Amino acid sequence: MIGAIYGDIAGSKYEFHNIRTKEFELLDKNCYFTDDTVCTIAFMDFLMNAKERNEEEATKYLRKWTRNYPNKGYGEHFYSWIYSDNPAPYGSYGNGSAMRISSVAYVAKSLDELKNLSDVVTKITHNAREGMKGALVVATCIYMSLHGKNKEEIKEYACNQYPEIKSFDYETLRRTYKFSEKCQESVPQAIYCFLISKDFKDCAKTTISIGGDCDTTAAISCAIAEAYYGISKEDEEKAKSFLTPEMVKIVDEFKEYG
Repeated sequence: MIGAIYGDIAGSKYEFHNIRTKEFELLDKNCYFTDDTVCTIAFMDFLMNAKERNEEEATKYLRKWTRNYPNKGYGEHFYSWIYSDNPAPYGSYGNGSAMRISSVAYVAKSLDELKNLSDVVTKITHNAREGMKGALVVATCIYMSLHGKNKEEIKEYACNQYPEIKSFDYETLRRTYKFSEKCQESVPQAIYCFLISKDFKDCAKTTISIGGDCDTTAAISCAIAEAYYGISKEDEEKAKSFLTPEMVKIVDEFKEYG
Protein backbone atom coordinates (compact mmCIF):
# COMPACT_ATOMS: atom_id res chain seq x y z
CA MET A 1 0.00 0.00 0.00
CA ILE A 2 3.05 2.22 0.20
CA GLY A 3 4.76 0.93 -2.93
CA ALA A 4 3.64 3.82 -5.12
CA ILE A 5 4.81 6.28 -2.49
CA TYR A 6 8.19 4.58 -2.18
CA GLY A 7 8.66 4.65 -5.95
CA ASP A 8 7.68 8.30 -6.18
CA ILE A 9 10.13 9.35 -3.48
CA ALA A 10 12.93 7.17 -4.88
CA GLY A 11 12.54 8.63 -8.36
CA SER A 12 11.95 12.24 -7.33
CA LYS A 13 15.50 13.54 -7.58
CA TYR A 14 16.05 11.83 -10.93
CA GLU A 15 12.90 12.96 -12.75
CA PHE A 16 14.67 15.83 -14.48
CA HIS A 17 18.19 14.52 -13.96
CA ASN A 18 17.97 10.95 -15.20
CA ILE A 19 20.49 8.38 -14.03
CA ARG A 20 21.05 5.53 -16.46
CA THR A 21 22.44 3.03 -13.98
CA LYS A 22 21.27 0.96 -11.03
CA GLU A 23 24.28 2.05 -9.00
CA PHE A 24 22.64 4.58 -6.70
CA GLU A 25 21.19 4.80 -3.20
CA LEU A 26 17.43 4.55 -2.83
CA LEU A 27 15.67 7.20 -0.75
CA ASP A 28 18.63 9.36 0.16
CA LYS A 29 18.34 12.70 1.94
CA ASN A 30 17.79 14.62 -1.30
CA CYS A 31 14.63 12.71 -2.20
CA TYR A 32 11.13 14.00 -1.52
CA PHE A 33 7.49 13.17 -2.18
CA THR A 34 5.74 14.71 -5.19
CA ASP A 35 2.24 14.93 -6.67
CA ASP A 36 2.20 11.14 -7.13
CA THR A 37 2.24 10.62 -3.37
CA VAL A 38 -0.30 13.34 -2.62
CA CYS A 39 -2.80 11.94 -5.12
CA THR A 40 -2.23 8.35 -3.98
CA ILE A 41 -2.97 9.30 -0.38
CA ALA A 42 -5.99 11.36 -1.44
CA PHE A 43 -7.61 8.25 -2.89
CA MET A 44 -6.72 6.17 0.15
CA ASP A 45 -8.60 8.74 2.21
CA PHE A 46 -11.48 8.75 -0.27
CA LEU A 47 -11.89 4.98 -0.26
CA MET A 48 -11.91 4.82 3.53
CA ASN A 49 -13.91 7.88 4.45
CA ALA A 50 -16.10 9.15 1.61
CA LYS A 51 -19.86 9.14 2.18
CA GLU A 52 -20.21 7.44 -1.18
CA ARG A 53 -17.68 6.17 -3.69
CA ASN A 54 -18.77 8.43 -6.51
CA GLU A 55 -17.19 11.06 -8.73
CA GLU A 56 -18.36 13.98 -6.63
CA GLU A 57 -16.72 12.60 -3.50
CA ALA A 58 -13.57 11.56 -5.38
CA THR A 59 -13.28 15.11 -6.69
CA LYS A 60 -13.71 16.53 -3.20
CA TYR A 61 -11.00 14.38 -1.65
CA LEU A 62 -8.52 14.87 -4.49
CA ARG A 63 -8.96 18.64 -4.43
CA LYS A 64 -8.68 18.75 -0.63
CA TRP A 65 -5.34 16.96 -0.56
CA THR A 66 -3.81 18.70 -3.55
CA ARG A 67 -4.81 22.11 -2.20
CA ASN A 68 -3.22 21.20 1.12
CA TYR A 69 -0.01 20.31 -0.71
CA PRO A 70 0.48 22.82 -3.54
CA ASN A 71 3.60 23.09 -5.67
CA LYS A 72 4.27 19.38 -5.76
CA GLY A 73 4.79 19.13 -9.50
CA TYR A 74 1.21 19.06 -10.73
CA GLY A 75 0.64 19.37 -14.45
CA GLU A 76 -0.71 22.65 -15.81
CA HIS A 77 -4.18 21.36 -16.64
CA PHE A 78 -4.47 19.45 -13.38
CA TYR A 79 -3.40 22.50 -11.41
CA SER A 80 -6.16 24.52 -13.07
CA TRP A 81 -8.62 21.73 -12.20
CA ILE A 82 -7.58 21.83 -8.54
CA TYR A 83 -8.54 25.51 -8.22
CA SER A 84 -11.42 25.68 -10.69
CA ASP A 85 -14.84 26.86 -9.52
CA ASN A 86 -16.34 24.15 -11.72
CA PRO A 87 -13.90 21.24 -11.92
CA ALA A 88 -14.53 19.09 -14.96
CA PRO A 89 -12.56 16.34 -16.72
CA TYR A 90 -10.24 17.73 -19.34
CA GLY A 91 -9.52 14.84 -21.67
CA SER A 92 -6.14 13.95 -20.24
CA TYR A 93 -4.25 10.79 -21.19
CA GLY A 94 -1.40 11.63 -18.84
CA ASN A 95 0.21 9.07 -16.55
CA GLY A 96 -1.17 10.87 -13.51
CA SER A 97 -4.15 8.54 -13.80
CA ALA A 98 -1.95 5.48 -13.36
CA MET A 99 0.38 6.68 -10.62
CA ARG A 100 -2.47 7.40 -8.17
CA ILE A 101 -4.63 4.29 -8.75
CA SER A 102 -3.04 1.63 -6.54
CA SER A 103 -5.39 1.83 -3.56
CA VAL A 104 -8.45 0.69 -5.53
CA ALA A 105 -6.86 -2.74 -6.03
CA TYR A 106 -6.75 -3.27 -2.27
CA VAL A 107 -10.45 -2.59 -1.66
CA ALA A 108 -12.04 -4.08 -4.79
CA LYS A 109 -13.66 -7.46 -4.19
CA SER A 110 -13.88 -8.39 -7.87
CA LEU A 111 -12.57 -7.32 -11.27
CA ASP A 112 -15.93 -5.69 -11.97
CA GLU A 113 -15.68 -3.60 -8.82
CA LEU A 114 -12.06 -2.82 -9.67
CA LYS A 115 -13.08 -1.43 -13.05
CA ASN A 116 -15.90 0.59 -11.53
CA LEU A 117 -13.68 2.14 -8.87
CA SER A 118 -10.90 2.78 -11.36
CA ASP A 119 -13.32 4.57 -13.66
CA VAL A 120 -14.80 6.63 -10.82
CA VAL A 121 -11.48 8.02 -9.62
CA THR A 122 -9.98 8.42 -13.09
CA LYS A 123 -12.72 10.02 -15.17
CA ILE A 124 -12.93 13.08 -12.92
CA THR A 125 -9.79 14.33 -14.68
CA HIS A 126 -8.23 11.79 -17.07
CA ASN A 127 -11.28 10.84 -19.14
CA ALA A 128 -9.46 10.25 -22.43
CA ARG A 129 -9.36 6.62 -23.55
CA GLU A 130 -5.64 6.15 -22.89
CA GLY A 131 -5.88 7.85 -19.50
CA MET A 132 -8.69 5.53 -18.42
CA LYS A 133 -6.89 2.52 -19.85
CA GLY A 134 -3.57 3.25 -18.16
CA ALA A 135 -5.18 3.47 -14.74
CA LEU A 136 -7.20 0.29 -15.18
CA VAL A 137 -4.29 -1.76 -16.52
CA VAL A 138 -2.09 -0.79 -13.58
CA ALA A 139 -4.90 -1.44 -11.10
CA THR A 140 -5.50 -4.84 -12.67
CA CYS A 141 -1.82 -5.80 -12.48
CA ILE A 142 -1.85 -4.91 -8.78
CA TYR A 143 -5.10 -6.80 -8.23
CA MET A 144 -3.71 -9.86 -10.00
CA SER A 145 -0.57 -9.73 -7.85
CA LEU A 146 -2.61 -9.50 -4.67
CA HIS A 147 -4.69 -12.48 -5.73
CA GLY A 148 -1.83 -14.87 -6.36
CA LYS A 149 -1.29 -14.60 -10.10
CA ASN A 150 2.25 -15.29 -11.26
CA LYS A 151 4.38 -13.10 -13.50
CA GLU A 152 3.58 -15.05 -16.65
CA GLU A 153 -0.13 -14.48 -16.06
CA ILE A 154 0.40 -10.79 -15.34
CA LYS A 155 2.65 -10.49 -18.39
CA GLU A 156 0.05 -12.14 -20.61
CA TYR A 157 -2.59 -9.69 -19.44
CA ALA A 158 -0.28 -6.66 -19.74
CA CYS A 159 0.90 -7.66 -23.22
CA ASN A 160 -2.68 -8.05 -24.38
CA GLN A 161 -3.23 -4.44 -23.36
CA TYR A 162 0.16 -3.12 -24.50
CA PRO A 163 1.66 -5.52 -27.09
CA GLU A 164 4.81 -3.40 -27.34
CA ILE A 165 5.94 -4.79 -23.97
CA LYS A 166 6.93 -8.00 -25.78
CA SER A 167 9.55 -6.15 -27.79
CA PHE A 168 11.10 -4.12 -24.98
CA ASP A 169 14.74 -4.66 -24.06
CA TYR A 170 16.19 -3.24 -20.85
CA GLU A 171 19.53 -2.09 -22.25
CA THR A 172 17.84 -0.42 -25.22
CA LEU A 173 15.41 1.40 -22.94
CA ARG A 174 18.24 2.45 -20.66
CA ARG A 175 20.03 4.04 -23.61
CA THR A 176 17.15 5.49 -25.57
CA TYR A 177 13.98 5.94 -23.49
CA LYS A 178 12.79 9.55 -23.49
CA PHE A 179 10.71 11.52 -21.01
CA SER A 180 6.98 11.23 -21.60
CA GLU A 181 3.99 11.89 -19.38
CA LYS A 182 1.58 10.06 -21.71
CA CYS A 183 0.10 6.84 -20.35
CA GLN A 184 0.74 5.01 -23.58
CA GLU A 185 4.43 5.97 -23.49
CA SER A 186 5.15 5.32 -19.81
CA VAL A 187 2.77 2.74 -18.36
CA PRO A 188 4.03 -0.10 -20.62
CA GLN A 189 7.63 0.72 -19.71
CA ALA A 190 6.82 0.77 -16.00
CA ILE A 191 5.06 -2.59 -16.19
CA TYR A 192 7.98 -4.06 -18.14
CA CYS A 193 10.41 -2.95 -15.44
CA PHE A 194 8.31 -4.77 -12.85
CA LEU A 195 8.16 -7.89 -15.02
CA ILE A 196 11.95 -8.14 -15.34
CA SER A 197 12.69 -7.21 -11.73
CA LYS A 198 14.06 -9.62 -9.11
CA ASP A 199 12.54 -8.04 -6.00
CA PHE A 200 10.96 -4.83 -4.77
CA LYS A 201 14.11 -2.71 -4.60
CA ASP A 202 15.38 -4.05 -7.90
CA CYS A 203 12.09 -2.96 -9.45
CA ALA A 204 12.63 0.59 -8.17
CA LYS A 205 16.21 0.72 -9.42
CA THR A 206 15.38 -0.87 -12.77
CA THR A 207 12.59 1.62 -13.42
CA ILE A 208 14.56 4.68 -12.39
CA SER A 209 17.59 3.54 -14.39
CA ILE A 210 15.75 3.72 -17.74
CA GLY A 211 15.14 7.44 -17.18
CA GLY A 212 12.12 9.37 -18.34
CA ASP A 213 9.41 10.52 -15.93
CA CYS A 214 10.92 8.21 -13.38
CA ASP A 215 9.19 9.31 -10.19
CA THR A 216 5.89 8.43 -11.85
CA THR A 217 7.03 5.28 -13.63
CA ALA A 218 8.60 4.08 -10.38
CA ALA A 219 5.39 4.86 -8.50
CA ILE A 220 3.56 2.67 -11.01
CA SER A 221 6.03 -0.22 -11.10
CA CYS A 222 6.64 -0.25 -7.35
CA ALA A 223 2.90 -0.30 -6.66
CA ILE A 224 2.76 -3.55 -8.61
CA ALA A 225 6.01 -4.81 -7.09
CA GLU A 226 4.80 -4.31 -3.53
CA ALA A 227 1.64 -6.28 -4.26
CA TYR A 228 3.71 -9.05 -5.85
CA TYR A 229 6.84 -9.24 -3.67
CA GLY A 230 5.81 -7.41 -0.53
CA ILE A 231 7.89 -4.69 1.12
CA SER A 232 10.07 -4.89 4.19
CA LYS A 233 9.10 -3.06 7.36
CA GLU A 234 12.39 -1.17 7.12
CA ASP A 235 11.63 0.10 3.62
CA GLU A 236 8.08 0.96 4.57
CA GLU A 237 9.21 3.00 7.55
CA LYS A 238 11.93 4.72 5.53
CA ALA A 239 9.37 5.86 2.95
CA LYS A 240 7.03 7.06 5.69
CA SER A 241 9.84 9.15 7.18
CA PHE A 242 9.54 11.50 4.18
CA LEU A 243 5.82 12.10 4.80
CA THR A 244 3.93 14.49 7.04
CA PRO A 245 2.12 13.14 10.15
CA GLU A 246 -1.31 13.46 8.52
CA MET A 247 -0.07 11.48 5.52
CA VAL A 248 1.38 8.75 7.72
CA LYS A 249 -1.94 8.55 9.56
CA ILE A 250 -3.84 7.83 6.33
CA VAL A 251 -1.24 5.31 5.15
CA ASP A 252 -1.35 3.45 8.46
CA GLU A 253 -5.14 3.47 8.58
CA PHE A 254 -5.38 2.24 5.00
CA LYS A 255 -3.00 -0.60 5.74
CA GLU A 256 -5.47 -1.85 8.33
CA TYR A 257 -8.48 -1.05 6.15
CA GLY A 258 -7.37 -2.57 2.87
